[in-house]
Amino acid sequence: MGAVRDSFPDRNRATGSLRPPSPDRMRLLRPSRIVPTMPSRPSTVSPNPEPKLSPPLLAPAGAPPLSRQPKLLDRLREALRARHYSPRTEQSYRHWVKRFIFFHHVRHPAEMAEPEVNAFLTHLAVKEKVSASTQNQALSALLFLYRHVLGRPIGDLGEVVRARRPKRLPVVLTRQEVKAVLGNLTGDKWLMASLVHGAGLLECLRLRVQDVDIAAGQITVRDGKGFQDRRTMLPEAVKGPLEAHLVRVRQIHLRDLAEGYGRVARPYALARKYPKAAATWGWQWVFPQEQRWVNPSSGHQGRHHVDESLVQRAVQTAVRKSGIPKHATCHTFRHCFATHLLGSRLRHPDRAGTPRPQGCQDDHDLHPCAQPRRPGRPKPRGCLVGSGPAILG
Repeated sequence: MGAVRDSFPDRNRATGSLRPPSPDRMRLLRPSRIVPTMPSRPSTVSPNPEPKLSPPLLAPAGAPPLSRQPKLLDRLREALRARHYSPRTEQSYRHWVKRFIFFHHVRHPAEMAEPEVNAFLTHLAVKEKVSASTQNQALSALLFLYRHVLGRPIGDLGEVVRARRPKRLPVVLTRQEVKAVLGNLTGDKWLMASLVHGAGLLECLRLRVQDVDIAAGQITVRDGKGFQDRRTMLPEAVKGPLEAHLVRVRQIHLRDLAEGYGRVARPYALARKYPKAAATWGWQWVFPQEQRWVNPSSGHQGRHHVDESLVQRAVQTAVRKSGIPKHATCHTFRHCFATHLLGSRLRHPDRAGTPRPQGCQDDHDLHPCAQPRRPGRPKPRGCLVGSGPAILG
């Protein structure tokens, strides 16, 4: 009991009082009748032993993160760029792969095959009522996905409802209508539209200074359709304004160089092969934009070429001002280029025995009329117009 009293100090002992302890104190001192139960020891052998998981391995500080499997669209982008597909093709293929996945309720393409592809193409033709070219583009995107990304070629698609390919004629402007449209354009926009019509050059915005040979009267197009180079003629009516335009562009380039800029982006690995060529005059764009931009890959600030939407809006505005009811765009000028060349050729036939015209007068267009050849002279290959340079490619 002494040990118990020592464990519970009493205030009465300190004061020397003989006061009896309180009932609460007596209840605490009374021994408990509840027998404590000891927890049962677990058996040494468990019927279903749980596997012990090893702690996760942490990468040391400074080590690169563990590589993960790239996403499907990233793999598609890498496959397209490895085969040098154009950015427009990459954009359209990614769009059709997304639509194919969402059409089948976000199923992975590896889980689908020919029936799902057939259902998607049929839906485009029946429900969406797309054109035949649009349906073929979607089919090409899916074939590329299964063949080059998933590594599983698609077999027979069965009965696919194909959109009908109609035979349509392009919109062509007359010479008077072309003059009216060009008359409502000024400055650089007139020069761009004149190159599109006079040279059939839809790639005029991607021209660099070294691709224009004014003395020879020809333009070299780099990486055209199918990644092929070709040469086309330079219109006579454009040579003077183009020379004056290049003088102004050179002054802008010299001012950018003085301010520490003046570098342009170059294709492929030329930036590593010729690191100092980006600031040279020959690599500059013929039609640079007004404001400088920052190259996201290199961080350098320079000038890119003019965006195509600016030229498209200017041509559409000029067509409305001219009062022409036709749906004319920049691509219409390309059709006019081919049609007017063939028309000038037909007006001056070069068959043997055909009477030669008394005088060949220019049509006051961007090109002089074709001169008829002498009878018996061999016909040159690749030449559309007798007086113009050959069109290669």
